[in-house]
Amino acid sequence: MRIVLFGAHKVGKTALAEELLENLPNYTLEIEPYYQLESAGYVFSENPIVEDFIEQYDYAIDLLVNSRKNVIFDRCPIDLLAYIQVLDPKGNIQLPYEQTLSLLPEIDLFVFVPIEEDDIIPAHLIELPKLRRKVNDLLGDWIDDFGIEAIVVNGPLSNRRDQVLARILR
Repeated sequence: MRIVLFGAHKVGKTALAEELLENLPNYTLEIEPYYQLESAGYVFSENPIVEDFIEQYDYAIDLLVNSRKNVIFDRCPIDLLAYIQVLDPKGNIQLPYEQTLSLLPEIDLFVFVPIEEDDIIPAHLIELPKLRRKVNDLLGDWIDDFGIEAIVVNGPLSNRRDQVLARILR
């Protein structure tokens, strides 16, 4: 099963991915493309720019296309495309949007990790809160636009983990 976690930054995707990995021993984890690219020598801009997210998007596409079964993805093309759209609202994302749509059947389980009403991340730890909120809201809209059947997790980490495991085990 290919499981993708998506959401804005600082919502708990990585913590959830690591928790799921502990409970799904036959799975591997693909960490965020940002960290994979960074460790390969890609130098990101100090402030978020579209080109950096395009690089991550392309990398995420390759990861997904070349992945095997039983993988947890900590971020996916959908949320990277959302960052591109939010950073450049007048940009034309039709081609990557269609490419993303064509890859949706490759994904077995979508897990949206939204910003919660009572944000579980302390405000002083959140970088770029306006960008975070805009991406979160756009992803919420895109779940319907893309026709994605997603689990929307909430609550403490243990609740989020249990929500995903319950879906996998049914």
